[in-house]
Amino acid sequence: MLTPLLLLWPLSLALTWLVAQSLANKPFDRALEYNAHALAQQVRIESDGRVGFNQALAAYEVLRTDDADLMYYQISHLDGTWIAGEHDFPSVQRSPSLPPLGQVQLRDDELRGIPIRIAALWIALPLPSAGQVLVQVAETREKRSMLAAEIIKGVMLPQFAILPLAVLLVWLALARGIQPLHRLEERIRARKPEDLSPLNSRAVPQEVLPLVEAVNDLLQRLNESLGTQKRFLADAAHQLKTPLAGLRMQADLALRLDVSAEELKRSLQLIGRSSMRATHTVNQLLALARAEVGSASLQHEPCNLVALMVTVVQEVLPLASAKNTDLGYEGAEEDDPGVWVMGNPTLLQEMMSNLITNAIHYSPSTPERPAVVTARVLPERFSAHVVLQVEDNGPGIGAEEKELVLQPFYRALGNEADGSGLGLPIVQEIAAQHGGELLILDAHPEKKPPGTCMTVRLATIEAPASNEA
Repeated sequence: MLTPLLLLWPLSLALTWLVAQSLANKPFDRALEYNAHALAQQVRIESDGRVGFNQALAAYEVLRTDDADLMYYQISHLDGTWIAGEHDFPSVQRSPSLPPLGQVQLRDDELRGIPIRIAALWIALPLPSAGQVLVQVAETREKRSMLAAEIIKGVMLPQFAILPLAVLLVWLALARGIQPLHRLEERIRARKPEDLSPLNSRAVPQEVLPLVEAVNDLLQRLNESLGTQKRFLADAAHQLKTPLAGLRMQADLALRLDVSAEELKRSLQLIGRSSMRATHTVNQLLALARAEVGSASLQHEPCNLVALMVTVVQEVLPLASAKNTDLGYEGAEEDDPGVWVMGNPTLLQEMMSNLITNAIHYSPSTPERPAVVTARVLPERFSAHVVLQVEDNGPGIGAEEKELVLQPFYRALGNEADGSGLGLPIVQEIAAQHGGELLILDAHPEKKPPGTCMTVRLATIEAPASNEA
């Protein structure tokens, strides 16, 4: 606040100077106008028809001088012919811009190198042959300058005392006004790192209340985020503990001296299965972490969902074959309209892979009765959206569990399929990062088992120019 005060002070001085000049001119301008009218009254028509002038009375009435200024005058015809007064008086021409007859015009000029203030008055004499006469009265500007200087001194000198006082008052007011902020700063600095409780908003000024409320909102969201992370880490540790404990137990069994070849082989198989489960859990944890920060760290670009889905189906085919699952794709083609979205291809493929592998793992399948998993990309022609679907003929998900399966590490009871319980939370997070939503529906509600249809709906974009051709 001190900077604007110091910048405004010179501006105030300049405005004071202009105002003082205007105030100093007004009384002297009125006197000049009076003198011009007084001289105009001394202009007369002589007996011979010429224009005459009573110089003695004019000198007494108008040309009274003082110790500060000198007075000058001139009377002339319309064509500039001199009648009386100074011969070298600054001339003025009659023009439409000049004031009408009988009205005084004020202007600044010079006479013999001296600045003067002139009052000019056009008058019309009753004799037509005399025409119009110009009466001009001038005065030097010494008294005006002296009066303006006195006004400026009277205004500016107090400002030299008022400005430091104003600066001091502003300083004291601000110092007192920000004391609550200092106290708030001390309370924040004194907090322990784990203390995320809201700040007390009653002890802060009204102007700072929105800032404190915003900080409290941030603390609340941070507290919730840390709580979620703690629960996530606890669940992750629990999930990893089981396969790691199995690995250790099977390794201990394999190291026994009296173990048979068959038991050793069995232990090695269990070790391999536990290691695969641990690896899968770690990979899913990394995928979930990548999905949660995907929007901030990974760049979005135009993606063809059909091309991505076909690639994922081809990658998962070996797993489907090993599980005796009939995996296929149906729906739009790559060059069809309405299959492009703005997104990150890595995250989108991760989402599709989790949907398909989940359907394969949780759909019971035998060589005699293979499970059927179908991946689809279906453009919505009139809504500028596209739908991703992964449908299976498995046991389905009960209505009471459709919300629970979206929570990390939750697995449906009574299901023996290997898994970490992270697949659907990863899908939900990636869908949210791309402005979509995961819907869990029954594939065939009228049948037993009903199967499951996982659906993600995303907004589409126009196909890139290079792909339209």
